Amino acid sequence: MQQQGTYIERPQLLHAITEHQNTPDIKVITGVRRCGKSTAMAMLADELRRQGVPSTNIFYKRFDAFDIPLDYRAEDLFSELTTASQELDSGSYWYVLLDEIQDVYGWEQVVRRLHTRPNTDVYLTGSNARLLSSDLSTYLTGRYVEINAFPLSLSEYHAFVRAYDTQSNMTEEQPKSLDEHLADYLLFGGMPGIFSLAERNPRTVESELRGIYQSILYKDVAQRFSIRDLEGLDRLARFTFLNAGSLFSIRSVTNALKSAGHSASETAVANMLKALEQAFLVYPAEQAGIQGKEILRPQRKYYPVDLGFLGLASAFSGRNLGARLECAVALELLRRGYRISVGTGPTSEIDFIAIDPSTSERLYIQVSANIGDEHTRERELRPLKRLTDSFPRLLVTLDHYAEETTPEGIRVIHAASWLTGAHQNRR
Repeated sequence: MQQQGTYIERPQLLHAITEHQNTPDIKVITGVRRCGKSTAMAMLADELRRQGVPSTNIFYKRFDAFDIPLDYRAEDLFSELTTASQELDSGSYWYVLLDEIQDVYGWEQVVRRLHTRPNTDVYLTGSNARLLSSDLSTYLTGRYVEINAFPLSLSEYHAFVRAYDTQSNMTEEQPKSLDEHLADYLLFGGMPGIFSLAERNPRTVESELRGIYQSILYKDVAQRFSIRDLEGLDRLARFTFLNAGSLFSIRSVTNALKSAGHSASETAVANMLKALEQAFLVYPAEQAGIQGKEILRPQRKYYPVDLGFLGLASAFSGRNLGARLECAVALELLRRGYRISVGTGPTSEIDFIAIDPSTSERLYIQVSANIGDEHTRERELRPLKRLTDSFPRLLVTLDHYAEETTPEGIRVIHAASWLTGAHQNRR
């Protein structure tokens, strides 16, 4: 049922999907537009074949394909599935992969029936404009597990550059090092679409990312959530990008918009920020460890889903390196399945308290682009030294020569090593 395409493997994303294989829940792959959800379905189909699953037991259909009838409905899908079920090999699960399912009117009725069928494993993707995580509980009433897809990690970016450049005969006599790829990654981000460009430079990447950004903003946010203040929505999104890694409250961002000449209420700003989150355009990290009245009005940090959007908002300048590195760390923690918050103390802050939901174990991370001078190094280590539990503590930096393990057990590690998982604390 699959039309074979060409893609570059993404083992990390594939693993996030296959670790739920043959479990009772419907698997729903969500994520920002154009991050590779459809490719994930193609990878899954190929992986099932590698596992020896008979082709009769893989039903893979992409509903935005050219050959799908414009009036294709749930009745048509149910009929195809009924026919396919009669040819199954009874010795294997039946894997049903439905890509861009939102284009089929009444799809949820068919999927709910599939869920009642024994030895049937169902996987879905959908366009964010019409199928967001907030809708899933209505459509599937608790019968699903959500698998969040992200743009490329640094490891994947490194692999994509080498693969695409080889395919395009662009391989240089001196291939770029991982450090050089990290510099590009922090600037351009990891949207897979940038690798379809004939040449990757600020001008071409800007054009590609602007198109993706506008599609997300107007279709997945404004249209989906009936937001009419498009100028305010755009200003708010760009504000969050440019202030990635900075704590702010709803009130402070409302005041910032007003000072820029755009009036909006705190309620409107809160609703727009929530819409940006639900479309996976930004991810929040809330303060932890706050007390008193601050609990009612916690401050948050927001991180764009891709570093390219931060680059887009800043005209791809080389400034704000620390914020870009912090954003990369936040996204990698989320990609690895952690919940993240900001550690807040009376006189200092820990950039990330990362909690593994499956074990409740913690990981404390500070991020600093450069800790070459002793004052900066001590400032960044101080909050980690004050911790009294036994969970791992890391300081992630771009300074190669600073790598060490301190007497207190704090690991100082280079960003490329941590982001690629090439260290002892990888999961």
